[in-house]
Amino acid sequence: MNIPILALLAFVVWTVAVLIAGVGVHRWSRILTGRAELCSFPGDEPHGPPAYRRIVRSHANCVENLPIFAALVLAAAAVGAASTTLDALAVAVVIARIGQTTAHVASGSNRAIGVRFGFFAVQLVCFLWMAGLIVPYALAPAAGR
Repeated sequence: MNIPILALLAFVVWTVAVLIAGVGVHRWSRILTGRAELCSFPGDEPHGPPAYRRIVRSHANCVENLPIFAALVLAAAAVGAASTTLDALAVAVVIARIGQTTAHVASGSNRAIGVRFGFFAVQLVCFLWMAGLIVPYALAPAAGR
């Protein structure tokens, strides 16, 4: 079982779930009940209640960080990097991502923002640590793998 690949898939599923459950339900419930039109949700201006705007931003944040995580996981797979530490870091990224999104959606208070940043910082540390674990595999001669 390749835990980093499974973690990447979990990150993708989480990102899509936030889109469907948060953004999609709000928009489609308004459209289908006649309270809004399809064009009522311009991407370049704030609209909707604060909680909805936090959900939109939390989804965008998932999308912004997904390519970084994907690049790390795919690089690890490409060079054959594998370790229990790499596995644990990949799982920690997903857990921290879920924590960050949950804190982001829950509140816009200073405390929630601090918690959200803490989860984001965990992800950044994991990203850098994962990169550090992958580099030696990438630099190793092909015959040594």
